Amino acid sequence: MMRAFYIGRFQPYHFGHHAIIKQIAEEVDELVVGIGSAQKSHESTDPFTAGERVLMLYNALENLPIRHYVLPIEDVRYNSIWVHHVASRTPNFEVVYSNNPLVIQLFREAGFCVKESPLYVRERYSGTEIRRRMVAGEKWEHLVPKPIVEVIREIDGVTRLRNVSASDSNSSL
Repeated sequence: MMRAFYIGRFQPYHFGHHAIIKQIAEEVDELVVGIGSAQKSHESTDPFTAGERVLMLYNALENLPIRHYVLPIEDVRYNSIWVHHVASRTPNFEVVYSNNPLVIQLFREAGFCVKESPLYVRERYSGTEIRRRMVAGEKWEHLVPKPIVEVIREIDGVTRLRNVSASDSNSSL
């Protein structure tokens, strides 16, 4: 049995992530999904809480034909111990999927097999672009699976993102 690890911030989870996870599901038996920067929320680049992101992934992945675990992983400020930090919070895994150069380097240095996952239509499916559209009042729902739209609506996530992205006009005081 082969178990893989895939990490992302998922702010929010989108069809790019979904395509990669579907590809991983064809290659391994189980998948550990790490929700990175789990301690961050209510910021313009990280509007959703770890719990909200767990719910997003749980709902988006429930019909995929792969056993999976979704676990929040907080940041540590020392790259040299980050892989150990991740491994101490997850079930054991044999292979890591990532396209992040630092993640790839750190896991390879720690002796893990790393497979680079291609970016899936990155100019369209990126959390940055989806958050930009939300703030601007543009359509974004077609860029994420339906369960993600439902979670974001349930938590009034667009309003939160707009509020935390707004600048304080009195910041010169």
